[in-house]
Amino acid sequence: MSVPSRRGADTRLRSIVIALGVGLGATAQASPSGAPVVFSPGVISGPAHDSAPAFAPDGATVYFTRSSATLSMILSSRRTAAGWSEPIIAPFSGTWRDMEPAMAPDGSFLVFVSNRPAVAGGAALDGRFNGQAYPGGGGNLWRVDRVGDGWGAPVRLPDIVNRTSSTFAPAVVRDGSVYFMEAAADGAFGLFRAQRQARGYAAPVRVAFSRAGTSDVDPAVAPDESYAVFSSKRAPAAGMDLFLVRRARDGGWGTPLHLGATVNSPGSDAEARLSPDGRTLYFASERVAPVAFPRPADEAARDLARLRWDNGLYNIWQLDLSPWLVEAAPTGAPAPKQSQ
Repeated sequence: MSVPSRRGADTRLRSIVIALGVGLGATAQASPSGAPVVFSPGVISGPAHDSAPAFAPDGATVYFTRSSATLSMILSSRRTAAGWSEPIIAPFSGTWRDMEPAMAPDGSFLVFVSNRPAVAGGAALDGRFNGQAYPGGGGNLWRVDRVGDGWGAPVRLPDIVNRTSSTFAPAVVRDGSVYFMEAAADGAFGLFRAQRQARGYAAPVRVAFSRAGTSDVDPAVAPDESYAVFSSKRAPAAGMDLFLVRRARDGGWGTPLHLGATVNSPGSDAEARLSPDGRTLYFASERVAPVAFPRPADEAARDLARLRWDNGLYNIWQLDLSPWLVEAAPTGAPAPKQSQ
């Protein structure tokens, strides 16, 4: 999420939503995989808040959020033989506070969050969550279509989806339906799904694993909707922690599993995203590398260089998610129901 749009309280949710979380119980589980590693340190994970990577289907281009306390924009980078290229501002971003790009599985369009006015010539959107107002800190979902090698003009999703000015964190699945988070009347964020129809979208429905009174954020959903990763303060989370939930054989959702202390840090772990093949989890974390004292001079020099990104702000981390997916619902599980 982004500053101050949502991270103006995350720096968005780490200071706001964390205080809101009331747990529905979930059993803690030791991580079956290795520890997360930082993604492209010093280039994509840099000195500001970096989060929410959205990859093109071939994995060779990534769009992500870079933000501070006063601004937020979407950047893009290409993978080269030497690594990821220096990020540049995406052609559809930079004028307003934009964040949280989400790529359609086929790469034909991208949905993102912006505080730009709903009507041309209007004012930036104000946000309201946690019982507080955030001037200019709101968000609606916008779509931009791929046109050749570039992008078309952003188009706001219809009012039935953008029901409030505090709508964030989209995820697009294979049939074009959109998951997102929305601030409820009590200020807590919940997760919703809007079914794509021949003309527009059906009214959003709260997903079954995100219940009223529990602040759940940032859904990352597999294209076939067989599993999802999201963040929550629910028990047994120590902060804003990552959970995984699988599609049940009857088409509903199972019980969310806490991803454990190896994956989650003591602070905020949010903005979950998936690689195009769904096997790698990307997420934003405030974690920092431990430092032992005393240390030799050459190690001190390496530590100094690492401060370009290792500074307690959000960086993007990655994790092999495959071991968590062993028990995922089999291919051909019933399609999700609108009531779910």
